[in-house]
Amino acid sequence: MTPQSRAILVHLFTATGAVFAMLAMLAAVEAKWDMMFLWLVVAFFVDGIDGPLARRFEVKEYAPQFDGVLLDLIIDYLTYVFIPAFALFKSGLMDGWTGWVAIIVITFASAMYFCDTRMKTKDNSFSGFPGCWNMVVLVIFALEPSFWVSLAVVTLLAAAMFVPLKFVHPVRTERWRAVTLPMALAWTFFAGWAAWVDFHPESWAHWGLLLTSFYLLFAGIVQMLIPQRH
Repeated sequence: MTPQSRAILVHLFTATGAVFAMLAMLAAVEAKWDMMFLWLVVAFFVDGIDGPLARRFEVKEYAPQFDGVLLDLIIDYLTYVFIPAFALFKSGLMDGWTGWVAIIVITFASAMYFCDTRMKTKDNSFSGFPGCWNMVVLVIFALEPSFWVSLAVVTLLAAAMFVPLKFVHPVRTERWRAVTLPMALAWTFFAGWAAWVDFHPESWAHWGLLLTSFYLLFAGIVQMLIPQRH
């Protein structure tokens, strides 16, 4: 197989995320939240490995006619932002005006963040909360906090998108990657299991979600507080 063919295959692999997004949306329209999140978890997994594949097979050099970064952003907005916001609104977990506030804040703030050229730091982390609303909303579905707690979480994280706080990238942030990458994989497993059991309130996966989410949310901020020794 030629380098060009391998590069094209990587782009095609990335594009499958759009298919998984559509499957998730179809499930969401029918209020099949467990299936919706299962498809979003699959899309999350694809998003986690297509970047390393793109760098491994040098897609910018061998398939430059396709913009992999743009393709990734389009799919990410669907799977990370648009569909989770729709689910949060239609599920009834945030009733009345709080639901309207949530979907407006999430979609508007994320649209601005995704086009911000300053979203990446020098160590390939994210500057500001990276709009991973799929992860946030899944945890809300699993724990079912009061709508006031959900509103506070949404508001704080939306504001955190535009402040100079660092959030780790599970693959590209080298510092603590030996911990961060397994944590991200564990989060994917716990999320898939929670959705598989239809967010049963006594599922042990909820504790795993809390632990891994806490780490992924605050690891970058802790790194800012603890300077790296050279």
